[in-house]
Amino acid sequence: MPLTLEALQNDDALRHHEFPVTRKSIFLGHAGVCPLPRRVTEAMTGYLTACQDGGQETALPLRLEADTRESAAQLLHCSAEEIALVGPTSLALSFVAGGLKFRRNDNILVYHDDYPSNVYPWLALADRVQVRFLNVRELGRIRLIDVQGQVDDNTRLVALASGHYLSGWRLNMDALGKWLRARNVLFCVDAIQTLGAFPTTVKHVDFLAADAHKWLLGPSHAGILYVRREVQAKLSPIVHGWHNLRCPNFLTQDELVFKDDARRYECGTNNFLGMVGLRESLRLIQEIGVDTIAAELTRKRQWLVPALQALGYEVICPVAPPENTGGVISIHKPGVDLAEVHSRLTAAGIVTSLRHLPGGQPVLRLAPHFYNTDAEMQRVLEVLA
Repeated sequence: MPLTLEALQNDDALRHHEFPVTRKSIFLGHAGVCPLPRRVTEAMTGYLTACQDGGQETALPLRLEADTRESAAQLLHCSAEEIALVGPTSLALSFVAGGLKFRRNDNILVYHDDYPSNVYPWLALADRVQVRFLNVRELGRIRLIDVQGQVDDNTRLVALASGHYLSGWRLNMDALGKWLRARNVLFCVDAIQTLGAFPTTVKHVDFLAADAHKWLLGPSHAGILYVRREVQAKLSPIVHGWHNLRCPNFLTQDELVFKDDARRYECGTNNFLGMVGLRESLRLIQEIGVDTIAAELTRKRQWLVPALQALGYEVICPVAPPENTGGVISIHKPGVDLAEVHSRLTAAGIVTSLRHLPGGQPVLRLAPHFYNTDAEMQRVLEVLA
């Protein structure tokens, strides 16, 4: 029988089996690095065990690469030929930044207070193109109107995160992407804070990157790079190897001829172990259903925010329209040592993240997933009180 959210929420034995972390702790760190579900670790362990008796390639599950691409494409509503399996988000975004050609007087628009992975690759281009920083009124709260007021005739690309790693604000990717495409402005998205948690489609996106180790519930260094078919010719690969160049019978050719789909960005042997885990995590997310997961995370946030405020905590970006509501909740409290609170939560078996706002203000970040229960959230509130 397919695994369902209702079954998980009503059967502790099932929940503990599928998510062993729940036996020992309340894990609210999914905006960082997630624990692995049982089915993901079993798939990876099974592959590793098989590798003992043969080569790592001969031990590969059937259709592993094809299934992984197709599952990723289904999640993003695109074609498998637009999916590259390249590892960390930072690497994928660097491929985009390094592979584009810019004209004199071009500018790109980024948000300085995004996670550094989506800032540094663009800052590294400052000697080739004008890098502009988006101005917004509140941390991470990026609206269409904010971007519209700061894009001009020389803007070549806008690079933003689908969800902010501190405020939880979720970008309206469709509205923004549609507006940018009408003006021939490329749109690149760091999707690691929404992929697996909220619908994240690429209908109006040119490039998208996300590793699996957060909301996708997969292993690290097993990420996805989406490159829209129509712009693949504009994004030159910046890595070269036997895998992404024409190489019949593993023999070097006189000309560099790249593969004619997104595999052109994969230069060498894939991370087989990571791919095994990624395929299983994608299947799990799709089995539960992204719409179901999004509704559950939204429901949790809607009652947790006022409950936290009732305890005297200030919530970063406490209110957002439904299309901008994300899964991250960051809090602080005047006069309270958040490092001590974080330690107290840890001692109680509650995993959270201690982060800092621009300027240095510490915040405590809560990022529950669909398998966390209301009873667990109540326990968190008790400790915080």
